[in-house]
Amino acid sequence: MRCFNEYAHLRKVGLRTPEEAFRSEARIAAQWRELGWRGAPDLGAAIREYDGFVTAIAGCGAEPVFLPGADDLTLDAIYVRDSAIATKQGVMLCRMGKPARRGEPGVAGRSLEAAGVALTGKVENPGLLEGGDFVWLDDQTCVVGLTYRTNTEGVWQLKGHLGDGAEQMVLVDLPHYKGPDDVFHLMSILSPLDRDLALVFSPLMPISFRRKLLDLGIALVEAAEEEFETKGCNVLALGPRLCLAVDGNPETRRRLEAAGCEVLVYEGREITQKGDGGPTCLTLPLERATTA
Repeated sequence: MRCFNEYAHLRKVGLRTPEEAFRSEARIAAQWRELGWRGAPDLGAAIREYDGFVTAIAGCGAEPVFLPGADDLTLDAIYVRDSAIATKQGVMLCRMGKPARRGEPGVAGRSLEAAGVALTGKVENPGLLEGGDFVWLDDQTCVVGLTYRTNTEGVWQLKGHLGDGAEQMVLVDLPHYKGPDDVFHLMSILSPLDRDLALVFSPLMPISFRRKLLDLGIALVEAAEEEFETKGCNVLALGPRLCLAVDGNPETRRRLEAAGCEVLVYEGREITQKGDGGPTCLTLPLERATTA
């Protein structure tokens, strides 16, 4: 398994369709408010958007691994990134900080194992860890955000699982922002684009972490402040400087293109904007190509 940065060409990726995550209009109506979604997604429109999303990913050479839904999962299960983390030993299952999502890692683990993906372990209570708070910067350097969804016990368990598979772990203590009921992950403010380029949202980035990225030789593209809430800073690298972004953030797109990135877009009103989950949230990278 090779997935130890966030920018090399994506080769295999876990996904969960709206049909499996949302199931029905009745299920959507029963859950969206309680889960904190901005609105009720339209199932038919969500399916059409997701088809376009998958087409863009597969068109760049990535093999989708579709995860099933389950009766005890919620609409949030479409955001598969949070349930697991790819390590050099195999996939480590997370323990979700949002209680309503606690069933997702188990379902993902069984599905991935059946697909031939090795499992290396899981985070146990009282540890909390969500995949949106974890980023590989390169083969030996990872970053973990301490948030309302990821705690220090979860980080220590992760460190034990990684062993010598990561020479450096950078901890980032993220701000309160909108509080414990909001979804605010490390990847809300950081999207790696290449070994020496990342998209960031500096207004919510600790100064020490921003300096660390610069010290590592990573140039920073600033997401437009007026486009943060519409997931302008959440961009999936399909390959070095090849990005997939949600449509509707033109200024951030202009800045990415000015930095030498090719930007593909998908329509995400139902699958991204209403649930506050961008393209990195919708994908669980399992394998990326090795890089020179």
